[in-house]
Amino acid sequence: MPKRSSRDVNQIAARIIEETTGINLDGKDPIAAALGRRGGLKGGKARAAKLTKDERRRIAQHAAESRWGKHKAS
Repeated sequence: MPKRSSRDVNQIAARIIEETTGINLDGKDPIAAALGRRGGLKGGKARAAKLTKDERRRIAQHAAESRWGKHKAS
């Protein structure tokens, strides 16, 4: 007896459409994902380059207080 797929009827229909048309229906556009990743990789460096020394210090101090200032003795 052939093995039956446990897929939903909608999943089967989506797979048929993908195979016949070549359109990806999983909701992710690979080109848009690549653009977003490229922007994300350079975003932090670009922001850091624009900050002044005092702004960087204030941000770092706030991060340190957030991380280490809330510890309580157990």
